[in-house]
Amino acid sequence: MSDASIAKLLLLALSFCWGLSWSAMRIALDEVSPWGMRLIGFSIGAATLLVLIKAQGRSLVIPRGRDRLHVIVAAFFIVVAFGVAGTFAQLMANTSRVIIVNYSMPVWSSVMAYFVLGERINRQAAIGLALCIAGLVVLVYPVAEQSVREPVGLLLALVCALGWGGGTVYMKWARIKGDLLAISFWQVVVGVVIFGIAYLVFNGLPHYEPLHWRTWGGLLFNGVLGTGIAYFIWFNIIGRLTTVMASLGSLINPVVGVFGAMILLGDRPTLSDAIGFALIFGAAACVMIPSRQKPPAEGDSV
Repeated sequence: MSDASIAKLLLLALSFCWGLSWSAMRIALDEVSPWGMRLIGFSIGAATLLVLIKAQGRSLVIPRGRDRLHVIVAAFFIVVAFGVAGTFAQLMANTSRVIIVNYSMPVWSSVMAYFVLGERINRQAAIGLALCIAGLVVLVYPVAEQSVREPVGLLLALVCALGWGGGTVYMKWARIKGDLLAISFWQVVVGVVIFGIAYLVFNGLPHYEPLHWRTWGGLLFNGVLGTGIAYFIWFNIIGRLTTVMASLGSLINPVVGVFGAMILLGDRPTLSDAIGFALIFGAAACVMIPSRQKPPAEGDSV
């Protein structure tokens, strides 16, 4: 089997790991506090990732000094902000809406890259930004008339997307030296430390409480598959596929996530939800799928 065929199968597996992890998280939150959810989930994820990294014989070493500092700062965006906002968002808003707002992250990444990295916003990115804003309005306006709780949850989902997007741009700017998988592992470890401190502050000393099997299933799925194995799969994919194929494949994630929430949680999207989903999905597609460029003319510099 060719590398491309293996990568496509891995993309399918990744879509289930990341897409269904949102529903798994929501199931676990019925019995576990948000801080406990993140502490347990990321601890399991870090342990899983460590086993997989060691099994491949990869190095965990990050150079001392600025590179380690950059890992910590990036972790506050990609792990802490993303994890906290995403968890609390699900307690306040419909899971399928949280999922689709979160997957607006490529749009915000392109906007941040314009200001931080000087990357130009092309026509596709501009269209994507317009579609994204329209999608957010369509999602938020109907529920804002019913209660304040749902819009606040969607705002937290937007913070979740901004955290991931900001972390992605920060890592491009920082150019951290080291194995990408090792960098991700240490970011997850930073998250475990922060969530552990937050758990002690808000929940006190941990104590054992019997949990239903659904809750354990949600915790294990989110930690083992949604964090550890998902990161491992992703970094094995990007070395096998072109950017276009990887981007197309990652667009499956929100689709699996929304359908998973409908099946596992009983979410029933309204017509305005469906329109908002379509607009934000289209926005992400505009940004993530590169436009075709003309080949350079003979004599042009590359």
